[in-house]
Amino acid sequence: MATVLSRALKLPGKKSPDLGEYDPLTQADSDESEDDLVLNLQQKNGGVKNGKSPLGEAPEPDSDAEVAGAGKPRLSEVAPEGYPLEPLGALEQKAASSVVSYVRTSVFLLMLVVSMVLVLVCAFLIPCPPRDLHSTWSRRLGPQGGGDLSPLDLADVNGDGLRDVLLSFVPSGNGSAAGVSGPPAVLVCLSGMNGSTLWSSPLPEEARDITCLDLTPGNLAKTVCLVTGTHKMLSAFNGTSGKAMWTLNPNYLSNGTLAAPAVVLPDVDEDGVRDLAVLAIGELQPDLCFLLVSGRTGSPVGRPVKYNIMGVGNLIGPQVYITISGAAYILFGFGNIQAVALRDIFVQAQNRDSLPPSLQIEEPEWEKRRSVNLSELIDVYSNGVELLQMVKAPDSNSSNLLITTRQGLVLLRGQNLTPSWALGVQGLRSQPTPGYFTDDETIDFLLQIPNGVGMKKVMVVDGDSGLVTWSYSIPCHMKETPATSAATVEQKSVFLFWAEGLSAASPSPGVLGSEPPSLHHLYLLHPTFPSILLDLANATGTVTASEVGINDLWKDAFYVTRTTGLSSEGHPAPLVVSKLSLRWALMEGQMVQLEETTPKIGRGELRRFLSRIKFVDSPYQPVQWGVRGG
Repeated sequence: MATVLSRALKLPGKKSPDLGEYDPLTQADSDESEDDLVLNLQQKNGGVKNGKSPLGEAPEPDSDAEVAGAGKPRLSEVAPEGYPLEPLGALEQKAASSVVSYVRTSVFLLMLVVSMVLVLVCAFLIPCPPRDLHSTWSRRLGPQGGGDLSPLDLADVNGDGLRDVLLSFVPSGNGSAAGVSGPPAVLVCLSGMNGSTLWSSPLPEEARDITCLDLTPGNLAKTVCLVTGTHKMLSAFNGTSGKAMWTLNPNYLSNGTLAAPAVVLPDVDEDGVRDLAVLAIGELQPDLCFLLVSGRTGSPVGRPVKYNIMGVGNLIGPQVYITISGAAYILFGFGNIQAVALRDIFVQAQNRDSLPPSLQIEEPEWEKRRSVNLSELIDVYSNGVELLQMVKAPDSNSSNLLITTRQGLVLLRGQNLTPSWALGVQGLRSQPTPGYFTDDETIDFLLQIPNGVGMKKVMVVDGDSGLVTWSYSIPCHMKETPATSAATVEQKSVFLFWAEGLSAASPSPGVLGSEPPSLHHLYLLHPTFPSILLDLANATGTVTASEVGINDLWKDAFYVTRTTGLSSEGHPAPLVVSKLSLRWALMEGQMVQLEETTPKIGRGELRRFLSRIKFVDSPYQPVQWGVRGG
């Protein structure tokens, strides 16, 4: 009876949630009478009428239903009405996929949060680099009270990545209204960013030279500014604070005065700091003496070492030359060049034969040039020497000697002191400017030579052959105007020099514009466009010193000038320091066509080329002890 009721209360092939499982065996064992009873009950309940279902569908025979029931799944595996049937494996796979998707989303959100936190930390804790794209400023330091020297140097003293400006001058009116005497000279450090004063220190005498370098090699290096005076002053200043670290006692110079700036030596006293050497000269020319000075304390390293030499002309040096093998020599002279081994000076100063490791090296090619009597002095060059300059030798870790004489220019190979080439030119008074002009990767030189009244000739000499590769006569009334160069990433150099205004409309040499002679222009020469000069800026007065620095972050170069303005009656000349960004000036400069070219160079083509220029630190600095700070 229970079976009959079970079959009567459910449709064929469907489960009843109230009556348990559907059993096909029980249905197979039922007799025909029971089937008839079920049909009658279904008809009474409105399930089937006249063999038709309420939907008009013919009911399946019981036998078919019984046969089909044997292959049906169990009630627990049958899907509810209105929902598709899914096997257990599919359900498990769907659940696993949901877990994987959840894990991926969680990991992504976690990484996103971590990245946002890192960005915020970097934004608040790491300072933004200073933008120096335009950085053009001019600073008036007030009237200058005299002094013929114009020391100027660049070094990064405040750690902002931009090189700052250091200079010294003699202020006007050292006595105040109350009668209190002011310092004879002042050492000033200006910010490379905006020209503001970082610090200033009084000096006991006018400065001859300012050199900023690192005396301590390695990670502990800090910028030290060496200031050499015109008489007996030699002091080392902390580049960051401007405070004096030490000062050489003038009593050690005896009756002499400092003849030239101090030069940097290797660490001869083995205290971990590079040392110095100064050349003192007495009232009589032959009375010369070298004094070794500790770079750490400023105290003498031994006693003075005297040399008696004779010569006619300017004092040359002293300069330190390091051979390719590492031997150190000091070059000096009067109208000539002589060399003395640093180890010989050290032995006499210390009065001992033991040498530090840095001084135990000899250079055979130099040693065989000693005099027959084995004198300590080595003859290098003796023919009317005016200037001595060291330039880096190509494909070598040594330097060559560029010698300016009254007759011209001579390049000596540093390895064996033999001439490489000589150029006959007279009237050369300023130091040649090194740079890359030709394509042979050899250092070339820009010369400025007086060429009549109010004119000068600017020429470029090939450093490999000594031949003139470019020249132009240009008006200029300033005497010995400074020239400089800046290197680019393409192993080329731009040369900068001062002259009076040229007419941009006329390509003829020496054509003046309608400007007073007191106005001078800064011109730039690029070797890719030798027929064009770029007029970058102008200044009144006299440009007494200039330096080029590099902004490594922006691949830009900046040009710093020290200018003495025009003085009026009863008023001293003002001192002006200016800084000019070269990449900005290249875009704003005026093109001056020196000669017609075919095809003609357009302004747009030139601007596109100049916009791609990137500047780098000078690769043609000579081998030396001590690296310039900044």
